[in-house]
Amino acid sequence: MNIVILMQLLLAHILTDFVIQTDTWVIKKNRDGCKSAYFWIHILLSGALTYVLLMQWMNWKVPLFILVTHGFIDCWKINREQKLSAINQRITEKKDKKTGTIYFFLDQLFHVIIILAAWLYLTNNFNGVTPFLEALITEKDNITILTAVILIIWPVGFAIGKITEPFRKELSTDDSLSKAGTYIGIFERLLVLIFILIGQYAAIGFLIAAKSVLRISKDNDDHARKKTEYVLIGTLISFTIAISIGLLVEHIIGI
Repeated sequence: MNIVILMQLLLAHILTDFVIQTDTWVIKKNRDGCKSAYFWIHILLSGALTYVLLMQWMNWKVPLFILVTHGFIDCWKINREQKLSAINQRITEKKDKKTGTIYFFLDQLFHVIIILAAWLYLTNNFNGVTPFLEALITEKDNITILTAVILIIWPVGFAIGKITEPFRKELSTDDSLSKAGTYIGIFERLLVLIFILIGQYAAIGFLIAAKSVLRISKDNDDHARKKTEYVLIGTLISFTIAISIGLLVEHIIGI
C-alpha cells in the first residue's frame, strides 16, 4: 500500500510535467514567466491530479502542498532560465552559450524530494528516514556499493584522463563532442558494475563489442588510426578497472 501511494504521487507529477504539458505551454511560460496563464494552469493541474489519483477525498493538505511547492519550484526554474537566456543573447559565439539542462534536472530533483516528503507524511514513515540513511553508510553491502559507484565515477575517470593524456595531445578534438568521452566512460563503468553485481557477465562482452563498433573509425588516414588506437586504449583501461572493482565488490559482499 505504501508503494501504491508513492506511485500515485509520481504518476500525478509525470502527467503534469511531461504528458499533459505541451511545448506551447513551456514556450509561453518561459516567455511570460510566472505571470503566464499557462503557468497557473500547470500549477493547478499538479494539485488537482494529485488529489484525484490519491483518492483520499478528505485529505486536501497533501495536494495543496504539492501545488504550492510545484509553483515555487517552477517559478524558480523559469526565472533562472530567463536570466540564462539574457546572458546567452550577449554572447556572440554559439559554442560559448550555456544551456538550461542543469536547471531541468534540479527542477525534477526538487519535485522528487517534495514527492518523497509527501509520501513519508501520508504513510507516517518519517521515523524511518534516519535509520535508512544510517544503514546506507553502516551496512557492509550498502557502503561497499556506494563507495564503488563513487570510485568509478570520479577517481577512476580522473586516473584514466591522466593515463591517456599523452595520447590525447596527439589528436585533434575539433570533430568530437565536448566531454562526450567522459560521460561515455562513466556510464560504461556503471553498467559493468551493475552487470557484475547481477551476474550478467556476458552482457559486459556485448557492451565492449558494441562500443568498439560504434567508436572505431573506418577511415584509413593517420589521424583515424590514431583516434582508433586512442579509443581502444581508453576503453580497455576503463573496462579493466571497472571489472576489477566489480569483482572486488562482489567478493566483499559475499564475505
